[in-house]
Amino acid sequence: QVQLVESGGGLVQAGVSLSLSCAASGLTFSSYRMGWFRQAPGKEREFVAAFSLTGSVTYYGDSVKGRFTISRDNAKNTVYLQMNNLKPEDTAVYYCAARAIGGGVYYYTGSYRYWGQGTQVTVSS
Repeated sequence: QVQLVESGGGLVQAGVSLSLSCAASGLTFSSYRMGWFRQAPGKEREFVAAFSLTGSVTYYGDSVKGRFTISRDNAKNTVYLQMNNLKPEDTAVYYCAARAIGGGVYYYTGSYRYWGQGTQVTVSS
C-alpha cells in the first residue's frame, strides 16, 4: 500500500520560514518523481514545485520561485519543501504527490498517481 505522509505545517507569521516533509512508503522511490501542490479555500489545486523526469532539474510555480526549494533524500524516501519569506497568500493545504517516470508533465495534477493527505500552512500578516 502506497502512503505519502506530509508533516511540518502550522501557523506562522509572514516573513518566516517553514519546512515541510513528505515520507513515502510502499513504492519504489527512484521510479517516481515527486512534486508539491497547494490548495487554498475556494481555489483550484496549484502547482508549487517538482522534480524533472531525470530528477536533476527542479521546477517552481511563479508565485513561489526564489522563495521555495524542493529537495529529496532518496535514502529516507522523503521529499522536502523549504519555504522562506512566507506570505499570507501562501496559506493553503500543501500536498505532496508522486508521478511515475513518463507519467506526464510535472505541473499537471492528473500526472500524479499518488497523493498525501495534506498539511495546513497558515501565514498571518
